[in-house]
Amino acid sequence: MNRRGPQFRRTLILAIAVLALVAVPSLALACPTCKDSLASSPEQQGMVQGYFYSILFMMAMPFVLLGSFGSYAYLIVRRARAEQQKCEALPGSAAGPAPPDA
Repeated sequence: MNRRGPQFRRTLILAIAVLALVAVPSLALACPTCKDSLASSPEQQGMVQGYFYSILFMMAMPFVLLGSFGSYAYLIVRRARAEQQKCEALPGSAAGPAPPDA
């Protein structure tokens, strides 16, 4: 009986496609004519630099956003723990319910 399901097949097809693109990089070019004309033209170097920096910006943005939200959450948790420790250290503040009157 075949224990490999459709998930394995999809993963295998994706791996083959990625390997094909890595093995033959010219397949990954969207527009080779544009690439060649921009690379050979000295007056278009500013546009090439613009593409380069825009790609770097787009690649860095998810890390910046996740890092910002993660740092914010860390600071909130850290402040809450400090506040909790401060309340526990105060005299007369007992953690838990008050003892019953006897």
